[in-house]
Amino acid sequence: MNSQAATAVSNSKAPTMWRFLLSEMKPRGKWFTWFNVISIPVIITGLVLIVIRFANGIGAVTNLTQEVPWGLWIGFDVVTGVAFAGGAYILTFLVYILNQKKFHSIVRVTVLNGFLAYLFYAGALLLDLGKPWNVINPIIGNSFGTNSVLFLVAWHFLLYMLAELIEFSPAIAEWLGARRAQRILSGMTLAAVIFGITLSTLHQSGLGALFLMAKEKIHPLWYSEFIPLLFLVSSVFAGLSMVIFEGSISNKVFSDQISEKSHKEHNRILHSLSGICAVAMFAYLFLQVLNFIHNKRWDYLNTPMGYWFLTEIIGFVILPMVLYFYSYRVKNITLIKVAAVLTMLGIILNRLNVSVIGFRWDAAVRYVPSWMEIVVTLTIIFIEIWIFRWIVTRMPVLRESPAWARKEH
Repeated sequence: MNSQAATAVSNSKAPTMWRFLLSEMKPRGKWFTWFNVISIPVIITGLVLIVIRFANGIGAVTNLTQEVPWGLWIGFDVVTGVAFAGGAYILTFLVYILNQKKFHSIVRVTVLNGFLAYLFYAGALLLDLGKPWNVINPIIGNSFGTNSVLFLVAWHFLLYMLAELIEFSPAIAEWLGARRAQRILSGMTLAAVIFGITLSTLHQSGLGALFLMAKEKIHPLWYSEFIPLLFLVSSVFAGLSMVIFEGSISNKVFSDQISEKSHKEHNRILHSLSGICAVAMFAYLFLQVLNFIHNKRWDYLNTPMGYWFLTEIIGFVILPMVLYFYSYRVKNITLIKVAAVLTMLGIILNRLNVSVIGFRWDAAVRYVPSWMEIVVTLTIIFIEIWIFRWIVTRMPVLRESPAWARKEH
């Protein structure tokens, strides 16, 4: 009799769950917004271009060549995007390892951002491969070897996405009302965090290590045997600047999802993050200066590329670093946000200088991304934002967990 009752309850839950999931697929909020008006035409155009890319080959939509095989999709979507996703491993380290509970309210949204970033930027790799089915090669070591940097980066990517999914999965369980799953997944969080932090530090530097093989192709002002270390250190303030930028927007756009307590803590969190960014940027600047002096590259400064290098260092490293230091001392939230934007622009500039602008800098014909490459990049970003918005408005990401989950926790 008990087994029959259990079966009846189980069968009744299935259609209920399906009805719930279908109801969650319905759009919410206003449709006529500036973001929707801009993003929807771009996404439609981008999806058409992606179909053309896979139907006619990568040359149909890009300006890539055999001499310049890496362009905007690698330089921005992957190399820059992964740096911006670095906030997840920093925040989880602060909360779960250093027990800094004041950042707990933004951990889930930061992990969600990181997971979506990795998911979409891994997808961008498929767009960039001339033969997308060969994406399996670096994973199995075929043609590369199991001790190659690309093999390590590929596995770091896959395992780190899995770790972030586990870190975020309690929110999914709470959304579905799966109490038992929530308890199990919450118990796995700390192990996933430790595993994820280890993987993230490895692949942040691993992406830089990929460029060690291109010494003859990258401009001397940006090439260094310390690229892996520079990529790792810069991912700290890049990721936290993205947290400041995204958090400031989310605090307004999703204000109905955020508790009064979290609203009050918002400025205090930004203030603390600005201090960490300032210290990390100082360490990065110190390494850059040390590297520049050690390699004796003074002759390159009085050249157009030298002026470009100084613009990056002075305008997008020193200036935002000073703003972070000053705004931390005087607790000026507006300046913190300005510093975050400048820092993000600096990271974009640095990664593109290494992977695109300073790559084959002396070639007779320089690579310039086509308008189609730019549209596809915007399409990836906009789709990611749409999915992020859908998840935040439905799952306990910014808002508090259900009462039953808080009690069990």
